[in-house]
Amino acid sequence: MDNLVDAFERVLGRPNVLFGKEISARHFSDWSLAPALAPDFLLRPNSTEKLSKILSICNSRNQPVVVQGGMTGLAGGATPQSREVAISLELMSGVQEIDPVGMTLSAFAGTPLQVLQEAAMQYNLVLPLDLAARGSCSIGGNIATNAGGTEVLRYGMARSLVLGLEAVLADGTIVNSMNKMVKNNSGYDLKQLFIGSEGTLGIISRAVLQLQPQFQATHTALCALNDYQSIIEVLNAFKRCLGGGLTGFEVMWAGYYRRVLEVLPSLDDPFGHQHPFYLLVEYKGNRVEESAEWFASQLYHQMEAGFLVDVLVAKSQQDAQKFWRIRDGIGELLNLKGVVSNQDISLPIHLIEDFSQKLLMELDDNYEGIDALFFGHIADNNLHTVVFSDRAEDGRAIERDIMELIGKFGGAITAEHGVGVLKKDYLSLSRNDAEIALMRTLKQALDPGNILNRGRVI
Repeated sequence: MDNLVDAFERVLGRPNVLFGKEISARHFSDWSLAPALAPDFLLRPNSTEKLSKILSICNSRNQPVVVQGGMTGLAGGATPQSREVAISLELMSGVQEIDPVGMTLSAFAGTPLQVLQEAAMQYNLVLPLDLAARGSCSIGGNIATNAGGTEVLRYGMARSLVLGLEAVLADGTIVNSMNKMVKNNSGYDLKQLFIGSEGTLGIISRAVLQLQPQFQATHTALCALNDYQSIIEVLNAFKRCLGGGLTGFEVMWAGYYRRVLEVLPSLDDPFGHQHPFYLLVEYKGNRVEESAEWFASQLYHQMEAGFLVDVLVAKSQQDAQKFWRIRDGIGELLNLKGVVSNQDISLPIHLIEDFSQKLLMELDDNYEGIDALFFGHIADNNLHTVVFSDRAEDGRAIERDIMELIGKFGGAITAEHGVGVLKKDYLSLSRNDAEIALMRTLKQALDPGNILNRGRVI
């Protein structure tokens, strides 16, 4: 072990090879419920070349590593396991280049998402990847887990925004594929091997991201609905009439909506009385007055048709922030109540209500003191299911029941949080044998020693 420490220190210098009490508890666990554990060492490279050298050392010694970025993951992927060395990319941070003509941004993997968003805004451009952890999460982790967020409806998942990247393989080989062009069919699209692979095939060190022009106006409305079928009708109508300007479509079941207002006393219910469903919709355009009028007219049409029973249009940015505060209140809710099962899943849109009703029935039949809450993006198939229980020991059984029901409905066990450690055992519910076999083949080819994030995904 001493020889290994010496080898790391020769590459990184003593200050960037930490062990024992030198390692902050921040590196013991991500935001998931996976059991926290201190890594044997914490390595902090500040360049791709140094990352390459330490991976080469680890590979030659069969030393397993866990890759860490912003530590905001919810699947246990960055939480250390026994005998693992943690490689933190926190020092590999910063924007390398912004091309305002080609509308691209090149950055190191450890750069926080919000830093990239703010850098793009200086050129009146936007990086249309956004999620609540923007101030903490790193772009490398976002890409490695193919993060989703609130802009997926218009811009797609993180995968859709990546033009090129650089990754380091388990043996230290640097794969530089920093393409900046939208069209490039010159052989295999190698970046796709690493996007969404959760650090199991290589460590992303840099990335080229596609930026978009900034809209001149954003319009937000909070709507009330009586049933799920009305949600589908409104979604289809808005897709036709609002087109690419429809950037947000967030649905909250009544239970979730009420619980958030209970734990956030600073927020009052904007509506006079309760409704079964709530919809937060966002529309963006470049002609401020015309887009506002068009948005209002479409909301009015849906009220006339009986699908929307009440509508509140944000008159200011403060109003819009208040509406989003309700949608994003899950963080405070989890902190106060203590979650038993927090699941991020995907289902065919027309089956989401059937799934939620079936799950409620099964939970009520099998457990006591259950409080199941539902909310999600819906328009991109994503549903968040949060279950609280009076008995914390029921957590694993509840998780299993949810996963098995997802399999029966033909859904995906994870929509945007990744498989990591926590959902690995359920992968076969969403992927068939041939798919999993191919994943293993890729893993064996790129990491034959199985040192990269071993025990994650597969």
